[in-house]
Amino acid sequence: MSEKNEKILLVDDELNVLESIQRQLRNRFEIKTTQSGEEALEVLKTDGPFTLIVSDMRMPGMDGVQLLARVKDMYPDTVRIMLTGNADQETAVAAANSGQIFRFLNKPCSTATLATALALGVRQHKLIIAEKELLNETLKGSMKVVSELLSQANATVFGAGSRIKDLVVRLCEQLHLDNSWQYEIAALMSQVGCITLPTDILHKLYAGVELTADERRMYEQHPEVGRKLFTHIPRMESVADMIGMQLYRMEEYEHEPVSSVDDEACFGAQMLKVAIGYDLLHYQGLNQKEILQRMKKMPGVYNPEILDALEGMKIKIVQGKVANLKVKDIQTGMVAEEDVFANNGVLIIPRGQVVTWPILQGLGNFSKQVGIQEPICVRIGIGDQDLL
Repeated sequence: MSEKNEKILLVDDELNVLESIQRQLRNRFEIKTTQSGEEALEVLKTDGPFTLIVSDMRMPGMDGVQLLARVKDMYPDTVRIMLTGNADQETAVAAANSGQIFRFLNKPCSTATLATALALGVRQHKLIIAEKELLNETLKGSMKVVSELLSQANATVFGAGSRIKDLVVRLCEQLHLDNSWQYEIAALMSQVGCITLPTDILHKLYAGVELTADERRMYEQHPEVGRKLFTHIPRMESVADMIGMQLYRMEEYEHEPVSSVDDEACFGAQMLKVAIGYDLLHYQGLNQKEILQRMKKMPGVYNPEILDALEGMKIKIVQGKVANLKVKDIQTGMVAEEDVFANNGVLIIPRGQVVTWPILQGLGNFSKQVGIQEPICVRIGIGDQDLL
């Protein structure tokens, strides 16, 4: 059966129990056994990942509740089942309610009952993985398509979202964050509300020109526009909150209205705040050292933990040959060294934007219908460099 390919870890201090279960179920499941919580953690570390872990409640040293709580934190995709005696039911129910376990079974447990529970656990694991793949791949891919379509309407917005997304992905890696798909989507779509703004406001913002009071108010409303667009999409609630709070100063998280938002969304918004601030200053020509010095001199604005992560990471920079090319010679993967405009003054590709296939098609269409200001200055080749 298909369960044979799923790795299951059994934990019980009674060797005879482990041997009996393994003997009766070894033809259906791939089973490994350990006799303590400490040993189980070592096995998970060296032989993982495991589909399922089944642990006895009462064991010397680390008991089942402690073990499964550790497994939940360290290996959240591993489904957790607990074996308990009648005297431990209250503890087991509390563990189940807190989300530490998927099922609990009374000891002694028949082979048929255990086999059914293991099969259900394997199915639950497949659902978890399928949902993760949906969120991590399908949704991200869909948002990328939407973002690139938006680039045809507003190149400035798309270019900023792509750069902010790249930086947030690297911050997630540096900070070892789970559920990074949420942060990535929030970053990619963080500027979607800017489609409601006059283009001149965005051009002034990225050029480092001071906005008027009215322009500033208009700009500060764009996160709420983005938040409302995502609020009613299933599983996008946290993403919507991140987008909506992207301009909040760090000190604002001590007050309403953010106190009702979960910690994950608050941290994601704080990461967006750092990435957006970095992108604006980098677009204006500052290097990483100069940007960090300026951002650290703004107490209460940025999350210090995220700034420290930014300081210790590698930033993607553009390297390679600079060339002035005709539209017909532009290829995907090239990076705009300067803003690219149509002859009617419409910004087609913002400086720093990687040319994607949709952008290339739009460039060709504008070239045929309106005309493009040529030559186009591009840089060929992208690499990574430690800027510290």
